Amino acid sequence: MTGFASLPTLLFLRGSWQHSMMSRHILIFYGSYRQNRQGIHLAQWLVDQLQTSGDTAELVDAKAVNLPMLDQRYSDYAEGTAPPAMADLASKISAADAFVFVVGEYNGGIQAGLKNLVDHYLPEFRRRPTAIASYSAGPFSGLRSAQDWRIILGALGMVVTPNSLGLARINQAFDGDGTPIGEDGARLERAFAAFADDLHFWSDAAKMKSGS
Repeated sequence: MTGFASLPTLLFLRGSWQHSMMSRHILIFYGSYRQNRQGIHLAQWLVDQLQTSGDTAELVDAKAVNLPMLDQRYSDYAEGTAPPAMADLASKISAADAFVFVVGEYNGGIQAGLKNLVDHYLPEFRRRPTAIASYSAGPFSGLRSAQDWRIILGALGMVVTPNSLGLARINQAFDGDGTPIGEDGARLERAFAAFADDLHFWSDAAKMKSGS
């Protein structure tokens, strides 16, 4: 039989995996280029929470990586000729066990900077587990952006977890130290456990299939 193990088998083994699997390496993608960025607080909080849960988590900030506007995918370059930043990120993507995409909503749509970064890669993302954490300055938590990203990441061949995070009124949800505050911050903290559990489950399933 090919493909993932059956769902009943995965569910039966789920509890033991969480105790026996090695630490997962998870990349947190974030893509705002704006001044006074608010989403960075959510991205860094997720890094910290995943590390606290025993994972190795690393922030991939599209603004810091600073890839050019898409001309060629990484896989289109001859070996050893891709720009160093692009090649370095390709290695990180290939080595990771799972991803989280922290996505804001601009005028009802997605952030162009993060989309440009993602479009530089294709085979590196195939069959990889990923989760979505969306945010907005208003009351709807970046829902439309999250829906768009679910389609985009699926088109890239990723397995998108069903349990996502959504944070409304992000400019009021963290204090100066990056700690969640207020009703929205409390809601974020309550939702994290189920969010992380889904990501861990599919990450472990992919690792079992690949034998890594």
